[in-house]
Amino acid sequence: MAQRLALQRLLSLAPRTLPSQGPLAPCAPPAPHGRAFGTSARCRSTFNVQDGSDFQDRVVNNPKPVVVDFHAQWCGPCKILGPRLEKMVAKQEGKVLMAKVDIDDHTDLAIEYEVSAVPTVLAMKNGDVVDKFVGIKDEDQLEAFLKKLIGA
Repeated sequence: MAQRLALQRLLSLAPRTLPSQGPLAPCAPPAPHGRAFGTSARCRSTFNVQDGSDFQDRVVNNPKPVVVDFHAQWCGPCKILGPRLEKMVAKQEGKVLMAKVDIDDHTDLAIEYEVSAVPTVLAMKNGDVVDKFVGIKDEDQLEAFLKKLIGA
C-alpha cells in the first residue's frame, strides 16, 4: 500500500505532456520500413484518471467526446468490457477518447457520477453526461453507443 501511494505521488509530480506537444496532438505516421513501435502517450486514445483534477482537465474540459469507463480490479465483467471498449474507441481514430476510472481508487468520482454498479460507462460531451450504460455490451452495441456520441 505504501509503495502504491509513493508511486501515485511520484506520478502526480511528473509532467503529463511535452511542452511542444499538446495532449491531443495526432500520432506520427508509421515508419517507412513498416515497423510501427513507439511509447508516446500522446498517441493513445485511452488513459487512466489519476485524481479529481486530472478528471476535470482531461475529461470534463476536453473538447473531444470522452467515454468514461468506471471499473474495478476485482470485477469480472469489467475485465471483459474494458479491452472490448478500448478496441472500439481505438477504431474511431481519435474522434473520441476513453478515460478509465478505478472506483476503488476514486470513490469520490464514482459517488459524484452516481455509479452504483460496475462496469458503468458514461458518454461525456462538453463536460456533460449525454449517455450511459451499465454492464457488458457486445461490439455492435458499443459501436452504436460510440457513433451516437460522436454524431456519426
